[in-house]
Amino acid sequence: MKKFRRSNTTLHKAVLAALAVSAQSATAGECSYTIANDWASGFVANINITNNGASPINGWNINWAYSGTNRVSNLWNANLTGNNPYNATNLSWNNAIQPGQTVTFGFQGSKNGGAIEVPVVTGDACTPTPTPTPTPTPTPTPTPGGEFRVDAGGNITKDGTIVPVRCGNWFGLEGQHEPKDAANNPNGAPMELYLGNMWWADTGRTVEQTMTEITAMGINVVRLPIAPQTLDASDPQGIGDIRTGGVLKNHESVRQTTARQAMEDFIVLAEQNNIDIIIDIHSCSNYVGWRAGRLDATPPWVDVDREGYDFTREEYSCGSAGAGVTVHEYNETIWLDNLREIAGLSEQLGVNNIVGVDIFNEPWNYTWQEWKGLAEKAYQAINSVNSDMLVIVEGISGELGDGTQVAHGNPASKPNWGENFVGQATEPLNIPKDRLVISPHTYGPSVFVKSEFMDPAQPECSGLDGDNAGRADCNIVFDVPGLTAGWDEHFGYLKDQNFAMIIGEFGGNMDWPSGARLAEQQMWSHITPGIDRVWQNHLVDYMVDKGIDGCYWSINPESGDTGGWYEHLYDPVSNTAGWGTWLDFDARKTTLLKRLWGL
Repeated sequence: MKKFRRSNTTLHKAVLAALAVSAQSATAGECSYTIANDWASGFVANINITNNGASPINGWNINWAYSGTNRVSNLWNANLTGNNPYNATNLSWNNAIQPGQTVTFGFQGSKNGGAIEVPVVTGDACTPTPTPTPTPTPTPTPTPGGEFRVDAGGNITKDGTIVPVRCGNWFGLEGQHEPKDAANNPNGAPMELYLGNMWWADTGRTVEQTMTEITAMGINVVRLPIAPQTLDASDPQGIGDIRTGGVLKNHESVRQTTARQAMEDFIVLAEQNNIDIIIDIHSCSNYVGWRAGRLDATPPWVDVDREGYDFTREEYSCGSAGAGVTVHEYNETIWLDNLREIAGLSEQLGVNNIVGVDIFNEPWNYTWQEWKGLAEKAYQAINSVNSDMLVIVEGISGELGDGTQVAHGNPASKPNWGENFVGQATEPLNIPKDRLVISPHTYGPSVFVKSEFMDPAQPECSGLDGDNAGRADCNIVFDVPGLTAGWDEHFGYLKDQNFAMIIGEFGGNMDWPSGARLAEQQMWSHITPGIDRVWQNHLVDYMVDKGIDGCYWSINPESGDTGGWYEHLYDPVSNTAGWGTWLDFDARKTTLLKRLWGL
């Protein structure tokens, strides 16, 4: 009951290096200053310290100054003092640099009307030169603001002001699925934000441009899916040009150093564009993707028998599995550590735009009691690091992986993964209401054809769903009162109780089954294109009536079953070479979203 998404993209990288220099030093190090991103008013830069010697560097102290108007506004992965000249020193976890290794710290800055600069970097870990090290003027590192809360009416507030949530998903950093027969990185799962410059196309599109465009259309919040591997800057599925041994397919003008740096830069640039961020742990592994269902999920996956589908991922697991299966171990301990790390990003990056953490995507293979216990532990972990962000909790499904039914109200109304909050009525989450966001997911037929969509005039189709319904030439009919009753029962009743609510994912292909994978188009060729558009309008009617916010899936167009708000040059029938090249906004989706937002 989910979607196939091909994913990837990020901020633009034009590498400019300045060889570093320092006062007397016994180490053989090299320091360089690189521009990671550059826009009209600001920039993101990195300083890289490489140990070229034979012995470890233990502790480092780096200095630089601008001759013009460039200034640093916030820095991460180091301690910062001074105000032009600047001084950066190691943190506890990156003090040692082994021979041949590189440590990088980054920062965001303002140009203040000037041009981009590449200053000389000096320090005790850099190659010695006669140039003296400037003496920095110590200043305290600023503490970011941004207290997110839920008020008594169920509204999300930022520093006491209500935030109207106009949200879209921008995916890619949770991993894309490469075919088994791909020429490069076969069966891989690279993590890169899609940007409109995929497959090395140079369209000129940048993240800055896209953020400007989506904010002009009304977006003020982006849900950013990641995988655990996104947090690891050394993960090989987030590094390098695929044609030279790496895995990333963005054009070099927008390719990022690592998936971790892409995530950080995206968050920082979003703040520059007045966009708040929801960070979503989208899976237990970038190789497993949306199908997980549990922290320790194992195959067989739900799409193992999906017709005409080449991304079933039976060879990968997050828990113990049999022979021939690669295990990317994930469990409660690792997950809670990831949540604490994400909770610390606001301070690390010096930003105040991280609304909260969507703690785990579509936990469909849990009972309510199991999921409730995990969600409460998630709150404790996040709160121990950052008490200013919200905890975003999705629901469960209507059954477990083995088919065991889970209470979800009317048996005829099947909740999507993440949609079922029936258990909250009798066993509520022990999370403060002013810190909790209820976040169901719900989709129409372009993502999964549910049995409740079957035409009652075809009794032979009763109980069928998915590919089985398509192969049986079943028609699709929406019982609008039934849809409304299901949404009310699954989650809408909580909005009536003034819980904060954001539907974390909704959306779809406006022309379905046109544009779907070829096997799906063939199975549903008897359906007049556009039925999913009807479903989306019914949902938005409901959301407007109830005052429910949502994050549209998706902003970028590379989602195989839903498409995006931006249209796509790619077509599975007529233009397979157009993959990754974005077109203009889909006017029909624009109308839908502006109606939802009251714009």
